[in-house]
Amino acid sequence: MAHTDAHPFAGRAALADSRDPAGAPTRSVPFLRPTTTEAGVAAVAAAARAGLTKAGGPATRRCERLLRAHHDVDTVVMTHSCTGALELSALLLGIGEGDEVIMPSFAFASSANAFVLRGATPVFVDVQADTMNIDPAAVRAALTPRTRALVVVHYAGVAAAMDELLAIARDAGIALVEDAAQALGSSHRGRPLGSLGTLGTISFDATKNLSSGTGGALLVNDPAFAAEAELLRDYGTDRARFARGEIARYRWVQAGSNLAMNELAAAYLAPQLEHLERITQRRRRIWRRYHDAFAEAERAGLVRRPVVPETCEDNAHIYALTTPTAEGRTRLLHELAADGVEAAFHYVPLHSAPAGRRHGRVHGSMRNTDEGSARLLRLPLWDDMPAAAVEQVIAAVLARLAFPSRPAAVPG
Repeated sequence: MAHTDAHPFAGRAALADSRDPAGAPTRSVPFLRPTTTEAGVAAVAAAARAGLTKAGGPATRRCERLLRAHHDVDTVVMTHSCTGALELSALLLGIGEGDEVIMPSFAFASSANAFVLRGATPVFVDVQADTMNIDPAAVRAALTPRTRALVVVHYAGVAAAMDELLAIARDAGIALVEDAAQALGSSHRGRPLGSLGTLGTISFDATKNLSSGTGGALLVNDPAFAAEAELLRDYGTDRARFARGEIARYRWVQAGSNLAMNELAAAYLAPQLEHLERITQRRRRIWRRYHDAFAEAERAGLVRRPVVPETCEDNAHIYALTTPTAEGRTRLLHELAADGVEAAFHYVPLHSAPAGRRHGRVHGSMRNTDEGSARLLRLPLWDDMPAAAVEQVIAAVLARLAFPSRPAAVPG
C-alpha cells in the first residue's frame, strides 16, 4: 500500500468523453492493468481441476522458493495479502499495549492497522521531500523508551535511506520492518528491498508490478522468527511441518490466525515471479521514456520529476510528477481526464485521517508529507503498456502544462 491494497483510482477524476481537435473520439488510457500471463491462467485452471485450492500446495512452495532465491533469505511465508504479512510482523514482534511504532504518515492504512490492532500507538513522522520516504532525522527525534519498532515504507519502489535507518534501529535496539509492498524488484546497494530489515513484507495486490489479485509475502530475515512465522500464519498450528512430512500429525501449538495465500492465487503468481526481471525491465523502459519526456518541463519549473538515489535501483512501480501547487495538481488531474488519460493522486496522509488522529500521534513537522501528498500526480504505467499509449500520456501532460515565459521554480 505504503502499502496499497486500496483501489488505484481512489480520488481520480471521472473520465469525460475524449475527443481530438477535430471532434473525433480518441482512445482513453487507463491508469493500470494488472499483470497477467497465459501460463498463470493455465496454472489456475490446472490447479482447480486437480482440486489444489487450499493453501500450502506445490504452487505456494514454488512461490516461496522463487522469493527465497531472489532475496537470498532462508524463510519466506506466503500470505493472503501484504496486510496479512504486516499483521504477522506485529504478532512476531510481540507488539502490544503501550508500545510505540514509528512510521511515515505518507503510507497506506495497513502500515498502521497492523500495529494498532495489537494495541500499539503509531508515531507518524515526516518524509523527505525528494523521495517521499521516511526521514531518518525525524525518526531519530521521535524515539522514546516505548519505541518497539520502526516501519520503513519504500515509496514507489525507491529505497528509503536504509544505511541511516538500519543504524538508528540497531542503536536503539528496535526492530525494523520493511513495508516493501511496492518494492519487489528494487534494491539498495545491490541488496533486494525487503531483505534488509528484521522482517520484510511484499504485496501482490492487483495494483502491484506482479499480481495474484490479492496476496503477499513475509520475508523472515531474522532466523529467530522463522518457525513461529509459519505457526502464526497457519492458525497457530504446525501444519506446515506436517505438509513437509516432518511430523505425523499437526496440532494447535499457540494462538495464531489464518493468514495463508490460497493455492489458486499462488498458481497465478508463480509464472510472473519466474519472469520478474523481464516484467521489471519493461516497466523501466516506460519509466525512462516518461522521465526523458518531462525533463524540459522540470527545467522550466512546471513540474518536478521523481528522484531515485544513486544507492537504489528501483522497479519502476510508479511514475509521479509533482506540481508547484495543490490547485495545479487538481486542475491537471481533471484536464487529463478530459483528454482520456486516467491519472491519480495517492495517499491521504494517515496523521490527518480520522483513524490516524484517534489512534496515533504526530512527532515533529509534517510539512513535506502535507505538501507532497497534495501535489503528487501518478501517471498510467503497466508492464505491457503500448508505446502509443505512453506517447498519448506524454503529449496530454505537456499540452496541459502550457509553458509560461518566466516559470516559477517548483518548491521542494
